[in-house]
Amino acid sequence: RSGEMAKLTQLIDNEVFRAYATYSTIVLLKMMLMSLITAYFRITRKAFVNPEDTASFGKGENAKKYLRTDPDVERVRRGHLNDLENIVPFLGIGLLYALSGPELYTALLHFRIFAGARITHTFAYLIPLPQPSRGLSWAAGYAVTISMAYKVLKTALYL
Repeated sequence: RSGEMAKLTQLIDNEVFRAYATYSTIVLLKMMLMSLITAYFRITRKAFVNPEDTASFGKGENAKKYLRTDPDVERVRRGHLNDLENIVPFLGIGLLYALSGPELYTALLHFRIFAGARITHTFAYLIPLPQPSRGLSWAAGYAVTISMAYKVLKTALYL
């Protein structure tokens, strides 16, 4: 039922909410994967920020040389930070959007574009692909979140 806020008891049967849950899970798993990729780069580049992380490489001065930054590790970390800056707002606004009664087709379009944009952004960051690929993928995801926010405000405007 388009344009009507969903009731809590309807969530399990609500196709839009199930779509939101599916795509939210996909982007959250993708974001969690960034932690593993960061760990992989830290270990393979032997670049750590905490002294206790260098214990397996020795003690004292020998271990201190592994307390350093590495451009590859920092690149992955920036990609992970970008996920945090974009996926967290998507989760909140996307939930409100899913509850605002959008058509399933429109909701799926929003959720799929966002998930695809974040996955593309990750590849563009990690490979790295030439610009404007990363910028366009970021902008597509950001525009989806703004579009959902607009629909929520338009549906339940209590400003």
